[in-house]
Amino acid sequence: MTYLDFRGAMYSFEVFSTRDIEKVFPGFDTRRLVEWQQKGYIRKLINKWYLFADLPMNDKLRYRISNCLHRPSYVSLESALSHYGLIPEAVYSVQNITTRKTIAYETVAGTFNYRSIKAHLFFGYEIDNTQTIPLLIASPEKAILDYLYLNHQLNTTEDIEAMRLNLTTFNEIINNDRLTSYAACFESKTLNKRLKLLSKIKNHADTI
Repeated sequence: MTYLDFRGAMYSFEVFSTRDIEKVFPGFDTRRLVEWQQKGYIRKLINKWYLFADLPMNDKLRYRISNCLHRPSYVSLESALSHYGLIPEAVYSVQNITTRKTIAYETVAGTFNYRSIKAHLFFGYEIDNTQTIPLLIASPEKAILDYLYLNHQLNTTEDIEAMRLNLTTFNEIINNDRLTSYAACFESKTLNKRLKLLSKIKNHADTI
């Protein structure tokens, strides 16, 4: 098999595993992957996962990579908050939610962090179909709740203010009924306390 044959069949995957290859090319000789890495055609991410080297690196591709490396997972926390313009900072590692163990991967495409959550809280993500392959990313409401739930240092008004939430954007895109409905699923007094602190800050800002 030539690399051009392989590229023609696999390029739409963008990120691919040896299992993906086997489905398209049964009996594929994995020694070709080593050869194509050496020639700079593909790049290894982690064991059994690869990336076409000529793909332009951007947030959407990083999200795609993060969805693949540790399944099931969806982009959330600071990455999703930044994606929606809810926080001003650029996020250089991709933050994800998973039902599997908490883990981080250092790869040639960047760092991918995964925070573990209980299976019944693995919801509230949306499927972004603007790319060739769909991406899984938390809704704005779920991204906020995931962040408040998992960051145990958020205990005071000052702690919530340190998130530097864009309250104008918050008011524009957050569905408060959905936020309340999603929050109830957590059954967490601590989360409810943090939401009250956030509401206090938001209400104060609205009166200024």
